[in-house]
Amino acid sequence: MKTLALILTLLISNFVSQAQEKTEGITITVTVPNVTSSEGEVIFGLYNEDTFMKAVPLQGEKSYIENGIAKITFKNVPKGVFAISCFHDKNGNYRMDFEENGMPKESYGVSNNTMSYGPPMWSDAKFEVGTEDLNFEIRM
Repeated sequence: MKTLALILTLLISNFVSQAQEKTEGITITVTVPNVTSSEGEVIFGLYNEDTFMKAVPLQGEKSYIENGIAKITFKNVPKGVFAISCFHDKNGNYRMDFEENGMPKESYGVSNNTMSYGPPMWSDAKFEVGTEDLNFEIRM
């Protein structure tokens, strides 16, 4: 009977340990140091290749702007390859606004700070998440 209790205890502790590994991940802190006004908020999204510029983010956060700086933290991010995009939502409608010609009305940025003509590219914005917490500065 003691052996059975010991085996059950070991199985349960192994299961709990594996469950914790699945929910625990790294923390990614993102700072935007150059927001041009305190009007509105900065909206952030964490994406994988399948969702980047195509679908809702895996995680989304918003930040109020203080002294031209917006800062958020993504928590429990698993290992993998991701990208972050953000935009200054001045009017509070939670979406990026565009001119009639397709040009953005609101400032935006992506991880790795690679900006080009046209929409951001996954290959330019992607980064790898391993076992260490990460800090990014995204300039708009």
